Amino acid sequence: MSFVDRRVETRPTSGEAPFGLNEVFFSRTNDRGIIQAGNYVFRRVGAYPWEELLGAPHKVIRHPDMPKGVFSLFWDTIQRGDFMGAYVKNKSKDGLYYWVFAVVVPCQDGYLSARIKPSSALFTEVRNLYATMLKRETEEAVTPQDSAQYLLDWLNSQGYESYHQFAAHALSQELISRDKGLNQPPHARIQELTGMLRNAETLVEETEGLITDFDAMHTIPHNLRVLASRIEPSGGPVTVLSQNYGSMSREMSDWFGAHVMGENSNFAKIKASVNSSLFVEGMARILVECDNQLQKERRDLGEAEMETERQILGDLVKDQVKRSQDGMKEVDEEAARITSACQIMHRHFLGLSSTRVLLKIESARLTDSGETLADIIDQLGGFQERISRRLDRIGKLSEEIRLLEQ
Repeated sequence: MSFVDRRVETRPTSGEAPFGLNEVFFSRTNDRGIIQAGNYVFRRVGAYPWEELLGAPHKVIRHPDMPKGVFSLFWDTIQRGDFMGAYVKNKSKDGLYYWVFAVVVPCQDGYLSARIKPSSALFTEVRNLYATMLKRETEEAVTPQDSAQYLLDWLNSQGYESYHQFAAHALSQELISRDKGLNQPPHARIQELTGMLRNAETLVEETEGLITDFDAMHTIPHNLRVLASRIEPSGGPVTVLSQNYGSMSREMSDWFGAHVMGENSNFAKIKASVNSSLFVEGMARILVECDNQLQKERRDLGEAEMETERQILGDLVKDQVKRSQDGMKEVDEEAARITSACQIMHRHFLGLSSTRVLLKIESARLTDSGETLADIIDQLGGFQERISRRLDRIGKLSEEIRLLEQ
């Protein structure tokens, strides 16, 4: 049974269309962007009757203030079968406008787009960016493709490695800001994944720093051997020990590179998987809210069937939850492997430290070696200490990621 809403809702004559922070809405299209269904809030905010929405292209609500570059990137992304999240300014039939943060997911033979009202500080930055993009498109005849690249370049300048990374960050920030604005407790899982993402980013930085430290350390055993050749007979103990030290440190560096950063490693996927799970978790939350709101509305959906739409929403939520769980399982396995690698490296370091102690003994015995030899050995000690601290931090970060995942 459908319920026809006969209430007259007051709307302003200009400016922003009524769209509450507590509201969510969705619409579903086919693969060509033709609207198949939506909920009451979608129709109400846009002020269109169902007969003008159902069967119409989704661009009927597109606002002329939106840069074409955003939609170029939008369609390139969803037509690859990927998720999409974006800030979008839409227009209502009566000339009002409304901003949304939209998440779009492939659905049946088309797409489902769910929206919330944006309110974060990031939203202000993006509106300024869109204004610049629109100006370039209108005044400089920049193509949609070049405009999309301008958007990607700007994101890169802000520290985002990809649009997907930005979308996950933006969605999490909007949900956090929304909860705060509605005086609701923060969503625990969003907070956990946000913390996990910070740890994953730091893990990447620490591991890349470790490889750099190893590379810098390789020059010191060479300098040590050159100095030893001048202060002792060929094949003397300092020469042999420095060769051993160089060989051991090189083997450790290669081992860590192969087992943590190598082609058989999923290390690089940790950050990407956490980022994807953050986006999926936020998307699932919005889809659940869409379903809850659809139940509360109990209003006419035009030719669409409410139970059909609820079933579609429910199936999408199950798919997203499963996708997030699979990604987190991969993260847990990789974090456990990195923790194990750090433990193995610490054991290797015992042998490296023993060799350095023997070098110090030989240095003390060579009374005419001057301070240079001791200085080089101290440099080795400094590198060892720095690498050891990095290993500790990497191991701790991996464990924290695992604890958050559980």
